[in-house]
Amino acid sequence: MTLLVVLEHDRGSWVEANDEAMTAARTLAGDMGTEVHAVLIGEGAVDLASQAGEAGAAVVHVANHPMLTDFGPEAVGETVVQLIAAESPAAAMAVGTSRGNEILAQVAARMDLPFVANCLNVAPGDGPWSMTRIQWGGSLLEDSTLDSGDGPKLVTYGHHAVVAETAAAPGAGAVQEFAPALDESLARTIVVDRDVQQAGVTLSTAPVVVSGGRGVGSAEGFEQLEELAELLGGRVGCSRAVTNLGWRNHTDQVGQTGTRIAPEIYIATGISGAIQHWVGAMASKRILAINTDAEANMVVKADYAVIADLHKVVPAITAEIRKRKGV
Repeated sequence: MTLLVVLEHDRGSWVEANDEAMTAARTLAGDMGTEVHAVLIGEGAVDLASQAGEAGAAVVHVANHPMLTDFGPEAVGETVVQLIAAESPAAAMAVGTSRGNEILAQVAARMDLPFVANCLNVAPGDGPWSMTRIQWGGSLLEDSTLDSGDGPKLVTYGHHAVVAETAAAPGAGAVQEFAPALDESLARTIVVDRDVQQAGVTLSTAPVVVSGGRGVGSAEGFEQLEELAELLGGRVGCSRAVTNLGWRNHTDQVGQTGTRIAPEIYIATGISGAIQHWVGAMASKRILAINTDAEANMVVKADYAVIADLHKVVPAITAEIRKRKGV
């Protein structure tokens, strides 16, 4: 009996979600009284096996096939299904990123098994498992049970629901190669080309995010946010209202239908804080809200708030940072 954790990578680069996945896997495996087996799939996976071992994996399955040149949910899902058939783990899990949820959903559909996504915690047992899952974008926590019969339990943990921690001791990290048999039809959903639109820190990984809402007033109003974000080594985000107005691209949107962020500090300017936006920002370590409305949802939920005109506050913050940096 083992726990299989599905890890992600971006063309051979370790992704931060894996640290969450391995942290959750170590806890879950401990509760199950078993060990963690990890699986890395596709080109570049073998180079990451040592990191999975350092994170606590006793065994690292490295799956390769000529078709697996980049991410493809059907091909990757079928690969996990075949690995489960070969290894018979008691459960398979991942972190609920868009890829993690899609892969486990593929596995569940192909194996005709139930799947519980975006869990906050999981309590294994000899029979059905119990868990609390995140619903309605985080506005509701649902207590559920999972009964897979004789099949493995399939779950994902909500992205940013687990605080990543370093393993107290590394796992053996024994590498085992796995060669799935994949039908050519599975190649219909594989990424074949990429158009890189930004380099360096991204909205989802930035340590500082400075966002603007309708209160910024115009597309030109975001120039002051760009200046502040650059000084702080961060990126600029926005609310859905801003993208609807055409002031910023959808790729800058923070929220349930945009990007979910977890910066060290989130500076929300002129944002009321609708639930959909809050879902994308609630994993932030600290939130500073700048708004003229003291009753705005973002202000009420923020760690710090400045009740004032953002067009006066943001330039003042920028000027003070420049003064202290001597720039």
